[in-house]
Amino acid sequence: MNEDFARREICRVGRSLFERGYVHATAGNISVRLADGNFLITPTDACLGFLEPDRLAKVDAQGTQVGGDRASKTLVLHRRIYEAAPEAGCVIHTHSTHCVALTLQPCGQELLPPITPYFVMKVGHVPVIPYRRPGDPEVGELVSQQIERYRDRGAPLRAVMLERLGPNVWHETPAGATAVLEELEETARLWGMAQPKPQGLTQEQLEQLRSAFGAAW
Repeated sequence: MNEDFARREICRVGRSLFERGYVHATAGNISVRLADGNFLITPTDACLGFLEPDRLAKVDAQGTQVGGDRASKTLVLHRRIYEAAPEAGCVIHTHSTHCVALTLQPCGQELLPPITPYFVMKVGHVPVIPYRRPGDPEVGELVSQQIERYRDRGAPLRAVMLERLGPNVWHETPAGATAVLEELEETARLWGMAQPKPQGLTQEQLEQLRSAFGAAW
C-alpha cells in the first residue's frame, strides 16, 4: 500500500471508529503493512479520533522504529499477526464494548456461535485468547498458534478476541478490516440482547453459505 495513502487511511478509520464509539479515550490501535515491507502503526497512548498522519510510527521489517512518535506497545502482536497471516494488510485492535462484555463471563473457546449468515461470511470463527496483561509478548505467540490451527482446518481467521481487552481483526485493507470489526461488534451486541440465546445455524445452512458464497466456516 502507498505510504501517503496508508497514513491518511489510518487517520480516517481511527476518527470514524472513535466517533461511532468503537474506541474511547486512548484505547485501540491500527497498523498497516506497506508495499516495501515496512509498517505504520498508531503511537502509544494516542487517541484514534485525533491522529495526525505525520506522527504515525514507522517501523522497518525487523521491528525497529525509524520514524514518528513512539509505536504502540502492541507492535509485537501486530507483527506476529502479519507473519502468520500473509494476506493481512491492516490490523485493528479495539476495546469494543459488546465484544469485551462477552468475555467478562465464561464464553468458551470461541466468542460467538454462527448465529447470522453475515457473521459467518464476513468474520468467521473468533477464538478467545486467555487473559494476559496489555502488551504481554506471549499473546503474539498464542494468536499465531490459533491462526495456524484454524488455517490447517481450512477456516482461515480474520479475528481473535483477547479476553477482557478486545478484538484484533485484520484484512487486506483498512476499509476491509473495519468491516470485519463492525460485523463482529454488531453480532456481539445481538448475542447480548437475545433472550433466550439463539441456536447457531445448522450444518445444512452453513453448507449453503460455503457453496453459495465460499464461506470458510
